[in-house]
Amino acid sequence: MADKLEFKKGDFVVYPAHGVGRIEGIDEFSIGEQTVMLYSIAFEQDKMMLKVPVAKAKGAGLRKLSSKDRIKEALSTLQGRSKVRRIMWSRRAQEYESKINSGDPVSIAEVVRDLHRSSNQPEQSYSERQIYQSALARLARELAAIEKIDQERATTKLETVLTKEREEAAA
Repeated sequence: MADKLEFKKGDFVVYPAHGVGRIEGIDEFSIGEQTVMLYSIAFEQDKMMLKVPVAKAKGAGLRKLSSKDRIKEALSTLQGRSKVRRIMWSRRAQEYESKINSGDPVSIAEVVRDLHRSSNQPEQSYSERQIYQSALARLARELAAIEKIDQERATTKLETVLTKEREEAAA
């Protein structure tokens, strides 16, 4: 097969619309006269298996885990001031979903930062909370895979970065 294999079985990868998954295998399927190589990717958090053609993996946005530098950049993004644009919620929600589905940890960190609420701030709406939780979980899964810790510890680390910055800004 002419397709170059960029990933191997056991590799953690990021698929933009679903987050972190693990390559479970590389399968060959014959359809008529053609043979197609597919990555089988397991997303444990969603209890889902995805098959992506090797030839189209890059075009679909499948990538390796972020570098430690990119994650540091995402963590420093969490520490910045939240930037909430004064536009209708439905439009903002679309922008947040788009950033989450980009798969870029810095964009996802922007969503987490902008939707984070400390105890002294007004309550979030249900949809704000849903988007916040989705972004936080997506970022935590990648951080967990990179630092080889569980998702709960990664979430705690992200929340600590968020609250530490807010407390310092208030002081």
